[in-house]
Amino acid sequence: VDAVLYTHPHADHVFGLDDLRPFNFRQGATIPCYGSATTLERLRQIFAYVFEAGEEGGGKPKLELVEVAAPFPLLGDTVVPVPVEHGSMPVLGYRVGPFAVVTDVNRIPAASFALLEGVEVLVLSALRYRPHSTHFTIDEAVEAAARVGARRTIFTHIAHDVDHGALRRELPPGVEIGYDGLLVDFA
Repeated sequence: VDAVLYTHPHADHVFGLDDLRPFNFRQGATIPCYGSATTLERLRQIFAYVFEAGEEGGGKPKLELVEVAAPFPLLGDTVVPVPVEHGSMPVLGYRVGPFAVVTDVNRIPAASFALLEGVEVLVLSALRYRPHSTHFTIDEAVEAAARVGARRTIFTHIAHDVDHGALRRELPPGVEIGYDGLLVDFA
């Protein structure tokens, strides 16, 4: 694991932090973790034992928290933060060249749609059919995907009450459902 990009500090997006320890041991290196100032502050609170001096015990992750406020270089590419809204919470999507991921979103501002122009592969959350106050419905995600115009859009963060087989048949060309183990080539 060369780096971690955090979108926001909700449990389902950050509770794997402690699982970075084995990568530290194997790689013998600190792992940079990128996120907004708010997200990084919440990580410091939620995982205080990681960031405070003290007993190592069985070891704790060795992480470098890096605040994201503008595009930044990473592993020979430029990562562009894409601000979106998750209810009233600001969340960051990320774009790397022709690839972008935007999860936990119910509104993409016009300026952020502009940051997504030319994306070839888009990973986008599509929670469910019923309206939700902090997530795109499937129909809203289809509309957003059409507006971005990526060659390939992969829906993620889908609720348990959605029949994936039925949804798969309903999606327009170029839109598909993500799954565990999916590999995406965006080079």
